[in-house]
Amino acid sequence: MSDLNPVSPISSPASDAHYMQLALQLAQIAAQAGEVPVGAIVVKDGVVIGRGSNAPIASHDPSAHAEILALRDAAQHLKNYRLVDCTLYVTLEPCAMCSGAIQHARIARLVFGASDPKTGCCGSVLDLMAETKLNHHTKLTAGVLAKECGAKLSAFFAERRKK
Repeated sequence: MSDLNPVSPISSPASDAHYMQLALQLAQIAAQAGEVPVGAIVVKDGVVIGRGSNAPIASHDPSAHAEILALRDAAQHLKNYRLVDCTLYVTLEPCAMCSGAIQHARIARLVFGASDPKTGCCGSVLDLMAETKLNHHTKLTAGVLAKECGAKLSAFFAERRKK
């Protein structure tokens, strides 16, 4: 996936939008495979080091969410389960499982697109990122390309309802 190379190591609204576009490309791959269209990338020092597309159906693995797969890929790249100074971009607000993994990995910053009013754990249903009892606190940026991310999910489920 050579088109997933980074443009800028500096965090800004423009670079956040760029990286979210890359995550949206991965969401499209998930959709084409019949999976819920969620994509995620991990960026460190301006370099994409982890990628994931939702794959629980194909892999027969309930933990194969895009975020988990991107974290695994990044950890292999760094040869370390701690992803210090990394940013995770994901098209949909993470669930409890993914939020926990993000914190365990010590992701410095999480950027997500669409909110998830049913299972989102970064402010919608729960806010695990703000839980003061936890020992790691990931910085959060919500709503980056939210309209585009939400539209991809809505179109996927609308098409499924037709079948």
